[in-house]
Amino acid sequence: MILKKSIFYILFVTPLIFLQANPFPEISIEELDKAISKGKVVILDVNGERSFRNGHIPGAIEFSSNQKNLKSMLPKDKSTLVVAYCGGPSCKAYLRGAKAASAIGFSNIKHLSAGISGWKKAGKKISK
Repeated sequence: MILKKSIFYILFVTPLIFLQANPFPEISIEELDKAISKGKVVILDVNGERSFRNGHIPGAIEFSSNQKNLKSMLPKDKSTLVVAYCGGPSCKAYLRGAKAASAIGFSNIKHLSAGISGWKKAGKKISK
């Protein structure tokens, strides 16, 4: 009986926990950089206004101060790639931006888990 319960948890419960922890697929720094170059992405910075002023990914929308107007700031095409990010791999603030985009109807939402710290570490361009 214990073996059956263990197998059940391994096969069914553990994957569900993982899916709940990461509801939005990740995008790499390289993939995001390519999407920016092609002009095919909306980027949501969910680090807060002060952090945004200190440096953000070029073209990013500062989520906190634009949350109420987000719908009017995003494209009408709901299949547009939306990438939300925050400080780095352990930060979960990105979920606020990703969930807001999802609530508006966007379906292609990804998470830059490297965050702004990884973007800077990779030597990518920063806007202020």
